[in-house]
Amino acid sequence: MKRWLRDNGLTLTLMLVFLLSILGMAIAGFAHESRELALHGEAPPRFLAYLGSGTFVSAVFENWESEFLQMSAYVMLTAFLFQRGSAESLDPDDPHRPGDTLPARLHGRIRRWLYSYGLGLSLAGLFVLSFTIHWLASAAAANEEAARHGGEITSVVSYLFDPLLWFESFQNWQSEFLSTAMLIVLSIFLRFKGSPESKPVSAPHGQTGA
Repeated sequence: MKRWLRDNGLTLTLMLVFLLSILGMAIAGFAHESRELALHGEAPPRFLAYLGSGTFVSAVFENWESEFLQMSAYVMLTAFLFQRGSAESLDPDDPHRPGDTLPARLHGRIRRWLYSYGLGLSLAGLFVLSFTIHWLASAAAANEEAARHGGEITSVVSYLFDPLLWFESFQNWQSEFLSTAMLIVLSIFLRFKGSPESKPVSAPHGQTGA
């Protein structure tokens, strides 16, 4: 058991922090939603009903979509583009950069292709799925709000062109790409001893790759 915990400690810790964070988000969001409804003289929703509401689901997946977009773009772009001196980049001058060697057990062109690009494709697929759920849930939230105040109900298709949907997306996308760029650049000059995302403490700034 100790060995298993040691071997999977990073994932287990991240998932625990994720669960605590989304629980905190749900509790805080429910309290905020209840307060807003009370200001309009409406009864607060049940907690489980709130978790299935367009407001909560939209808020969750608009963040997930940006994370999966960031990671899929990062995985794909680092396969073709370089940043000299960064621990997050392949060395453009390294003649022994990872090639296309595949396990001998893989047969068939499609299987080999999927194996070669599966990580980036999976993350991109999770981005598309998250964006779709965000879109549908955001449309539901907008219609819930419109129903409360006698506004116009919009269709899911027309909501795809609503500025609010894209504002919600771009406000997250821009921060993800900025933080990724900062990680790439800062890893040129800064170190974190023991991290595989950092170059060795004694490595020169010009060294590329961890």
